[in-house]
Amino acid sequence: MELLDGKYASKLLKSKIKIEVDEFIAKGGKTPHLAAVLVGSDGASETYVASKVRSCEEVGFKSSLIRRTADITEEELLEIIEGLNNDEDVDGFIVQLPLPKHINELKVTQAIKPEKDVDGFHPINVGRMALGQPAYISATPYGIVQLLEMYNIDTVGKHCVVIGRSNIVGSPMSILMAKNKPHANCTVTICHSKTKNIESFTKQADIVIVALGIPLFLKADMIKEGAVIIDVGISRIEDKTKVKGYKIVGDVDFDEVAPKSSYITPVPGGVGLMTVASLMKNTLLSAKKEIYGN
Repeated sequence: MELLDGKYASKLLKSKIKIEVDEFIAKGGKTPHLAAVLVGSDGASETYVASKVRSCEEVGFKSSLIRRTADITEEELLEIIEGLNNDEDVDGFIVQLPLPKHINELKVTQAIKPEKDVDGFHPINVGRMALGQPAYISATPYGIVQLLEMYNIDTVGKHCVVIGRSNIVGSPMSILMAKNKPHANCTVTICHSKTKNIESFTKQADIVIVALGIPLFLKADMIKEGAVIIDVGISRIEDKTKVKGYKIVGDVDFDEVAPKSSYITPVPGGVGLMTVASLMKNTLLSAKKEIYGN
């Protein structure tokens, strides 16, 4: 078993981005600028946004954080988005999800200009990605693809089972893994919460990507020997032995599954770090006008 170390891989990716940023600025380019909008005080969102701000500093980006309380109206949030859309200094921005229930997330996502949608959630970016056209790819799937590339995981002709069908991870992940590209070319099966006898699919899989949001869901008896395991989930579960009273786990029961796998991502320290690094890469592409041009 070998760890797919997101800490190492993201550090390597960010170091490459830093070199590109320095070269871009030296040639007269602007300092890339990533903005984030954080609504409310969700703990996981706070941690994730803080990681993005730190990463911007590491790669030489300018970053802005716009905070609003959970009682912000949808209209007020859309006004903020419109302001960022029209701010020529902002190359890309994200609205951190989840949002309060009174705000329509789809409406918010669609309000972001595709050219600044570095999270890759806008329907235009999703559609372009599906068609193989230049697009900002959703940061988590993009991070997973780069992780597979960095570790030179053989994916061609393999059976990949994606557990979860969200628009943020599962659906775009399934499309990317089926693409006619070196670190893809898989036969892909999508499973989800309504799939019956899910283990009958996972036991056949050479690669299992779990993005279901259920802590410790994937067990050792659900996979075959030597499978590659990618864990997208991250949850807090009670653990009275810890000072904080909880521990962070993924959708995979790591202690059970790791000995049976060939490669596996840890949680924390796996996919989440690659997600942030991929967001940095998308922002640099936006600053350099490499996706949508001028």
